[in-house]
Amino acid sequence: MSRLDVNRSGEMEVFTRVVELGGFSTAARAFWMTPSAVSKLVARLEARLGVRLINRSTRKLQLTPEGSAFYERALRILDEISAAEREAAIGATPSGLLRVNTSVPFGLRLLLPLLPDFAKRYPDIKVEVVLTDLVVDLLEERADVAIRVGLMRESRLLARKLGESRMVVVASPGYLAERGTPKTPDDLAHHNLLRFGFAKWEKGWPFKTGGETIAVMPSGNALVSDGEAMQHLAVAGMGLARLARFHVEADIKAGRLMPVLEAFNPGDIEPIHAVFVGHGGQLPARVRAFLDYLVENVRL
Repeated sequence: MSRLDVNRSGEMEVFTRVVELGGFSTAARAFWMTPSAVSKLVARLEARLGVRLINRSTRKLQLTPEGSAFYERALRILDEISAAEREAAIGATPSGLLRVNTSVPFGLRLLLPLLPDFAKRYPDIKVEVVLTDLVVDLLEERADVAIRVGLMRESRLLARKLGESRMVVVASPGYLAERGTPKTPDDLAHHNLLRFGFAKWEKGWPFKTGGETIAVMPSGNALVSDGEAMQHLAVAGMGLARLARFHVEADIKAGRLMPVLEAFNPGDIEPIHAVFVGHGGQLPARVRAFLDYLVENVRL
């Protein structure tokens, strides 16, 4: 049977409704079908895919791991089909729900301040923002766009670069008055260096000295899970922190934090990308509008 002979979106819609309503009978009533017809449709889908999607019992239906993964992807595909139909009907005017996943620092300092103007420009787009420093799966989270800070991993995701931010070591004036200002990287041995609790920071803090780059492993009495927590601890005088410049720019300008060891800064940067799923080069108008807006307005 060729793909043209199979109503794949129809199968997905019936399957997702079976899952959401918890049974063949309730889904059958929603589609004005018989329970046996719905059951046969799902069985035919399973046979075509070569996997069992639902474990059936007299009491309830339970998704298999393959069924759960197919359900999540089917929901996204059906959302995209609905969006495409809406956009075609209204001349591709950006509209609908836009789900955005971003790191906490970028979200608080750069994205959220832009959203009021974005909403005025595109009043038919409803934005749902999730702030987290975890790297999420866009398909599993049903996110349209995610903001990634740092080097990009190998991925099938598409990306648009929003900019890059230089790294900087900072401390509060109170901390420096109490503990002294480090003059060379060797002085850091006598300071409290705030640390992240994830693997990407195991290489230490790089400094350029004597024509080469060295790494100082941070050693201190605080271990944090995200940049926002580290920034707060640095402002509070807990110790020295190494963060992206955009993250602490406002604190530096306000005098809450001071850069140190700038003469030894190797000038390394963190690139910032907006990543998204591309469907054959086609993007919903709401996603395209948001990406264009970010490229136009994000200032680092």
